[in-house]
Parts: sequence; C-alpha cells; structure tokens
Amino acid sequence: MKRVGDLISSIFDEKFVEKTKGYSKLFDCWEDLMVKNGIAAAAGHSWIKNAEKGLVWIEVDHPGWKQILQTKESKLLHDFKYRFPDMGISGISIFLCKPGTGNREESREQTPTKLAREGKREESAAASPAVETGGDKYGAIKDEALRALLVRLEKRIAERDKEQ
Repeated sequence: MKRVGDLISSIFDEKFVEKTKGYSKLFDCWEDLMVKNGIAAAAGHSWIKNAEKGLVWIEVDHPGWKQILQTKESKLLHDFKYRFPDMGISGISIFLCKPGTGNREESREQTPTKLAREGKREESAAASPAVETGGDKYGAIKDEALRALLVRLEKRIAERDKEQ
C-alpha cells in the first residue's frame, strides 16, 4: 500500500514541485521584505494574498497601511523580481481585506509550506491520546496523522459555515 505523499509525488512532476516551492518561498519572505524596506511594522498588518499572472496581490487591514506600502511599491516590486526571477512578476496590487477579516490567518490562502508544517503538527498531535479521532466516521483510516488531519479539516469547514 502506497503512502498518500508517494501518490501525490507520482502525480506531479519535479518541475511542478520546484514551482510550488518557489511559490511557498514568496509567501514566506513577506516579513523579511518589510524589514528590508524599513517598514517592519507593516508585516503585522499586511500579507501576500496570492500571486498569479505576474501579479503579487497584497492585502492590508487598514487604508493607512495601503498608503505606506504604495510608497514602497517600486522597491517591493524590484525585490520580488530579484528574489523570484522565474515567476515573471511584473506588478503588485495592494487592496484592503474584507471587513471583519483583518486576521491574516483567516484571509491568507494556505501555502504548501504551511500545510506541510501543519501536517507535522498533526502527526505529533496524533501520537497524543488527547487527539479526537473522529469516532466511527474515520475509523477505517489506519494512518493516525491522516485521520487527525481529516478531523481538523472537518472542524475548519464547520467553523467557516457557522461564520457565513
């Protein structure tokens, strides 16, 4: 029986995996770029929302932070192009987050690196007897880490449904 990771790896080619790593590094570099450009405080109020078609979409939680980032836009664009030449970044779009979603973790899309880190946390939590196992619903799944991940996913979906 193959592991889930082996199956996923067999689906995607090496070039795709490398591209994903670059995409993940883009999200992870945000705080460093803020510090480098002298606006470290902005890192707590802004984040990279997405990157597609040559644009880096940056979300902020207040109009004041948008103005501050706009003053550094050309420097940020230069830094993105320098750090990620293969991504073909040609522009930056800065926008306000939706009211009530000023939390980066609620608003930010999951990156592959973050998902991998969360998966590791789930593995260690699965070893603990305090982890909810999902009862009979997930009883057929032998892999404790996968079972814990599915339970956590189900909880997140239920929380989002309650908020909407």
